[in-house]
Amino acid sequence: MNIFRLAGDVSHLSAIIILLLKIWRSKSCAGISGKSQVLFALVFTTRYLDLFTVFISPYNTVMKVVFLALSYATVYLIYMRLRSTYASDNDTFRIEFLLVPVIGLSFLENYAFTPMEILWTFSIFLESVAIMPQLFMITKTGEAESITTHYLFFLGLYRALYIANWVWRYHTEGFFDQIAVVSGVVQTIFYCDFFYLYVTRVLQGRGKMSLPMPI
Repeated sequence: MNIFRLAGDVSHLSAIIILLLKIWRSKSCAGISGKSQVLFALVFTTRYLDLFTVFISPYNTVMKVVFLALSYATVYLIYMRLRSTYASDNDTFRIEFLLVPVIGLSFLENYAFTPMEILWTFSIFLESVAIMPQLFMITKTGEAESITTHYLFFLGLYRALYIANWVWRYHTEGFFDQIAVVSGVVQTIFYCDFFYLYVTRVLQGRGKMSLPMPI
């Protein structure tokens, strides 16, 4: 494992913990897209179906369990424990516009036409767009709390570090996963405008990041 992969995993885990702690400490899900969190839980579920059948390393197994547990804990807090604080009227992105194309693409573009491989491919494609309901929600409300933006920053940083990981592996191992790389690049592109606003506004000390309101 190279430093970019490790840093990417740490950044990914940090993002999830930041969001979970924000919800737990404030006892509120305000500003959080439950739809994005459900999609991420679905990503981890379909990607880690081999959890009890394939052993790669203790690190790999522990990380799979942690990501699954934290993602479902987040969904539980949003839709069950703290449901009264969840602003569902602002979380209106129609996720079927993501799921239908992703499902179709998973059947058309995969490395092996088997259930496990199709579900793995589905998880990769879905992860690249799962953040869209959250970004749409921020755009709709016009602002985001600093904790929420920190979560998004670390999530975007994780994808950027994984691109560096793939470049490193290509040059050192000759490894190239076309599906993962293309999906990762697409996901990172979604964060580009957000990164700019994060650096120029949030890091300057503002409590919230204001975004252009939709027309």
